[in-house]
Amino acid sequence: MNFDWLFLFEISLAGLGSGGLYALTGLCFVLIYKATRVVNLAIGEMLMIGAYVFFAFAAGMALPTWLAIVGAVVAGALLGAVVERTMIRPMLGESPISVFMVTVGLASILVGLVELIWTADPRRLPEFMPNTPIMIGEAFIAPKVFYGFIVAALLIAAVLLVFRFWRGGVALRATASDQAAAYSMGIDVPKVFSLSWMFAGALAAVAGIVVGAIGGISSTMGVFGLSVLVVVIFGGLDSVLGALVGGLFIGLVEAWAGAYLGGEFKLLATFVLLVLILMVRPYGLFGTHEIERL
Repeated sequence: MNFDWLFLFEISLAGLGSGGLYALTGLCFVLIYKATRVVNLAIGEMLMIGAYVFFAFAAGMALPTWLAIVGAVVAGALLGAVVERTMIRPMLGESPISVFMVTVGLASILVGLVELIWTADPRRLPEFMPNTPIMIGEAFIAPKVFYGFIVAALLIAAVLLVFRFWRGGVALRATASDQAAAYSMGIDVPKVFSLSWMFAGALAAVAGIVVGAIGGISSTMGVFGLSVLVVVIFGGLDSVLGALVGGLFIGLVEAWAGAYLGGEFKLLATFVLLVLILMVRPYGLFGTHEIERL
């Protein structure tokens, strides 16, 4: 019996498409952790809010797609700023587990808010992506997955360039390295905290729109955040490179496990992989040794 290499190639392409979205959302997670040392368990719910705000603008108010996307991104950034200012900043100096539990509560609040406004029924986003079949050689890849990966890759590249050359990005990297030194250099560290949450909220909104366009939206979208949590722990909580490599690798593992073992094994495979990597490298593939685990 010959092995179907074309099927493996198609499954791998689909896995890379999902992995790109994991990497983008993982980058949101890492931005917050590097700047504020907060493990944000509500990243999946912030992604969900971005998708529902886009739905409200595009379907409810019939705004043009581009304007609905801009509105969702702005709403995501504002959500990040409000959460940082009202829930995270007052917790500075408290134990990590206390701040962690605040984000757990935030996740529940966001889910409840969505169900109060839109109910718990699944919904479809308006079609806005091209639906022309995508062929790479003889392999087929779903158009939404392909374009979702392109969007994720372009955004990741843009974020890396912004934080490499923009003054605010330099301030964020300085704060992430040493908050005391950043203070001594005149950097407004609380402002950098807000900036990191705003960027993360905006990027999560875009990821939510793409995820929603592929699989629809519902109040359970936050489950996506579990895979993202695996990605960032696997790659290293404070590592941008870890989020990128981990996202793509976890996407591939999920795709292979789902195709060859069955859909119910997707999460099992990723968590088994997580346990194995933590047994060898407790701080993740690219994380620093000083990370404190909860």
